[in-house]
Amino acid sequence: MQSASDSVINGAYVELSQLLRLRHKPMTTPTLQSRIVGNRAGLKLSKIKGRGVDFSEVRTYQPGDDVRTIDWRVTARKNKPHTKVFREERERPNLIVVDQTQYMFFGSKLRLKSVVAAELAARIAWQNLNVGDRVGGIVIGNADQALHKPFRTTKAVARLLHDISHYNRSLQRDLADPSASIAQGMLQIRRLTQTNYRIFVLSDFAGSLDAWREHLHQLARHNQVVVVHIADPLEAELPPSDHYLITDGKDRLQLFTGDVRTRESYRTRFLARADQLRRICAHQSMEFLSISTTDTHLDGLHWV
Repeated sequence: MQSASDSVINGAYVELSQLLRLRHKPMTTPTLQSRIVGNRAGLKLSKIKGRGVDFSEVRTYQPGDDVRTIDWRVTARKNKPHTKVFREERERPNLIVVDQTQYMFFGSKLRLKSVVAAELAARIAWQNLNVGDRVGGIVIGNADQALHKPFRTTKAVARLLHDISHYNRSLQRDLADPSASIAQGMLQIRRLTQTNYRIFVLSDFAGSLDAWREHLHQLARHNQVVVVHIADPLEAELPPSDHYLITDGKDRLQLFTGDVRTRESYRTRFLARADQLRRICAHQSMEFLSISTTDTHLDGLHWV
């Protein structure tokens, strides 16, 4: 019998082959729990928002046509009423922002946050490609980024996943601050988007939340933004009361986790920051979802 942990990618790094195999991951029937996230019901976003706006053709006016759709220029030129025909908007480009910076190189159980982001990106990409949508995105590393314009091809998704795997496997102990790279990556994705894109942002949202607010709200002005907050249990709760020897590979420090005030303060800071991020996403064009490194229910999440 397959254990719950076998249904997701485990460990410190991810292989390209693992991301490619997710293309054939069977999608389970959506459950109520898997479709209610954030501020509004439904992580499964509608592809049709209001009246369709894609122009199809101009044809001769027929009784019953909406007079508001009459094409007056064609009508004047041909001296006969003509009306514009619109079709429902069925396709929306998808962009996936994948944080593979040093902030994400952390995990206390099962896998690292960077691995969770990589797996989620692959699942989102394959599901949307399989329903005929264009898929692209950006992979943000510690010092640079890899931008991919959205295309409706298997090769395009494979190239995106290749860069995700490459950046993931390049992570190691590094004291460099990746804030500048994150800012540059978000600016690139803002320049790439036009209107009516669907943008998935996969990150732990470390650093300045004011900066994140600016980027996310700018993207949400004309697009649908799905914010996926990736966290680890150790960020929310200190380990059981004891003395621990911790090291960054150079320096060593002894940590005592038995002080009640310290434990409560640690937990409160995490919850306050998570709540602040959630309030940033309280926007009519944004969705919010929190995923832990220990979560194994990813098969039940639908991203199309």
